[in-house]
Amino acid sequence: MKQSHLFTKTKKESPTDEVAQNAELLIKAGFINKEMAGVYSYLPLGLRVIKKIENIIREEMDAIGGQEMKTSILQNKEIWEKSGRWSDKDIDIWFKTKFKNGGEVGLSFTNEEAYANILKQYISSYKDLPVYPYDFKSIFRNEARSKSGILRGKEFYWKALYSFSKNEEGHNEFYEKAKLAYRNIFQRVGIGHLTYITFASGGSFSKFSHEFQTVTGAGEDTIYIDEDKGIAVNKEVYEDEVLKNLGLEKDRLIEKRAVEVGNIFSLGTRFSEPFDLKYKDENGEEKLVVMGSYGIGLGRLMGTIVESLSDGKGIIWPESVAPFKVHLLSLGDDDKTNSEGDKLYENLSEKGIEVLYDDRRDVSAGEKFADSDLIGIPYRVVVSKRSLNDGGFEIKKRTEEKGKIVSFEKLTEEF
Repeated sequence: MKQSHLFTKTKKESPTDEVAQNAELLIKAGFINKEMAGVYSYLPLGLRVIKKIENIIREEMDAIGGQEMKTSILQNKEIWEKSGRWSDKDIDIWFKTKFKNGGEVGLSFTNEEAYANILKQYISSYKDLPVYPYDFKSIFRNEARSKSGILRGKEFYWKALYSFSKNEEGHNEFYEKAKLAYRNIFQRVGIGHLTYITFASGGSFSKFSHEFQTVTGAGEDTIYIDEDKGIAVNKEVYEDEVLKNLGLEKDRLIEKRAVEVGNIFSLGTRFSEPFDLKYKDENGEEKLVVMGSYGIGLGRLMGTIVESLSDGKGIIWPESVAPFKVHLLSLGDDDKTNSEGDKLYENLSEKGIEVLYDDRRDVSAGEKFADSDLIGIPYRVVVSKRSLNDGGFEIKKRTEEKGKIVSFEKLTEEF
């Protein structure tokens, strides 16, 4: 991508109506556009990041047996009435509308009912289980709070997987695999060292659910961490009995603010029962399917990366999710420098290296450097008179203060 062709532009000033750092930086750098409180559009750079996060999640879900599908956003009133979650008295975050020919419809705020209703049509025997379908989709929640940028929105993009197992034993076996897959996801997107598996309330479904909480001052949650064991408890279950049950000592726990970037929890038969989701076992006896839920908000994860890894100059993207691997800057207005920049861009692209080429001729070197730091691509490569006179190109990591001059042959070895 040539930056002169990119329709988005960086902004010098932070948006006045944002208080969250993730939204300030992402808007300034041209990754997202704010439509209204809690609603954002993803621009070309932002979409590239989301797609890379999506692919990492997809790989980890497929590795534990997930089957990707696509569920509808429009939700059938009758289906949700079966589970008792249609009434606004029970669920106060619905977005609902009406069909022209009559009838009410809702926009997905979660997916348990939708999956249970679909799977009922395909599960009848123990031979049909287990099954682990998932999808990526837009979710809508009429949130009262929308001041955290893309960490909490009225519309957001998520992945939800639902497990359908024969019994608790089979469910628990998959649950542990999902824990590991989630650890892998957060490690791969660059925040594994800041993310703790956190015990939280299981509500009416189970004794505990498990959240994945990333430590950051922007967090809405309070957690208590045992750094030696690498686990934490949410404030909502921070009680002596719970700590004793988990083998944790209160005086060894550290209080931190954190963002919940993922959660997994057991559903038992809560959603199997209203849909009569049963199967016949080896003896012909009918039994209810045991379910589990595993969710990640991709926008929230993207925002958490920005909150956790940025500095005073801008964003610092991990290589795994960066919109491009290399930000190539051509400095100067002489033909030779520009020609060498063009040539390097073509050569790197031919080698399959993702490059954003700042080929703009009417922008000063200082502005290009500032934009590069703000956008946060892992490697910056500079072509200038000075670099060419010194024998090549200057390469610098976003996390480094100084770069070094290397030849083209050496340059490609750096990536």
